[in-house]
Amino acid sequence: MTDLAHSLMDFSLPKIMAVLNVTPDSFSDGGRFYTGNLQPDLSLVLSRVEGMLSEGAHLIDIGGESTRPGAEPVSPEEELSRVLPVVEAIVSRFDVPVSVDTSTPVVISESARAGAAMINDVRALRRPGALGAAAASGLPVCLMHMLGEPQQMQRNPEYGDITTEIKAFLLERVAACEVAGIPRSRVILDPGFGFGKTLQHNLSLFRSLPELVGLGFPVLAGLSRKSLVGTILDKPVEDRMVGSVAFGLLAVQRGVKILRVHDVSATADALKILRAVEG
Repeated sequence: MTDLAHSLMDFSLPKIMAVLNVTPDSFSDGGRFYTGNLQPDLSLVLSRVEGMLSEGAHLIDIGGESTRPGAEPVSPEEELSRVLPVVEAIVSRFDVPVSVDTSTPVVISESARAGAAMINDVRALRRPGALGAAAASGLPVCLMHMLGEPQQMQRNPEYGDITTEIKAFLLERVAACEVAGIPRSRVILDPGFGFGKTLQHNLSLFRSLPELVGLGFPVLAGLSRKSLVGTILDKPVEDRMVGSVAFGLLAVQRGVKILRVHDVSATADALKILRAVEG
């Protein structure tokens, strides 16, 4: 692993993962970096990264394929053309770990070559070739649970015992990683809030976070601005910051080590208050 990848895996304090979607159609910030061109404007991207770092981000998570409910897949070539220039630009300018939110083998491999420090996969390395590409990269990986694919994942999702099923899924993927040559020490788990789950599923899963933490892996939680926040508060995406930060604090209190967020400054302030109170 690179020095940045090693620093990323230091969880003596919770980390803030800042969301940087270089897509035209992500649910919260899609299209933000497009100015009429087919590819994101790198000057806008770098300006945003600089702002997120000044607000307290510990790592930047770059996504080139929207995985919002109902999103259509993009070709590997299109995803790579969005992601790779951004990875290269950030790595060349900032001393910060870059995570790449991808399931695509060529994007995994090329991002690693460009200096990425982590692979964050909503499909838990289940696409053909992804497991091998991740193993060859030598990088830490985040394995997330998703029921089905984005196009249909929110169509009447059903579970018996959601916590039991998600724990079993994640442990199966950890075992697959070990067989492929990815040691447990490089694995992070994400229960996948909002990915094929109703509000009640999400709340039940959230209450069981200590069980997931008890599996012995760092846990990442992505709750920022999601529909579960909007449903509880009856607020649109742009008005979900306070609810997202509240969920983030509660997650950290339950042992979560990485918060994947859009609102970096507010999250950083809240974590400072939590650290002060807890000593």
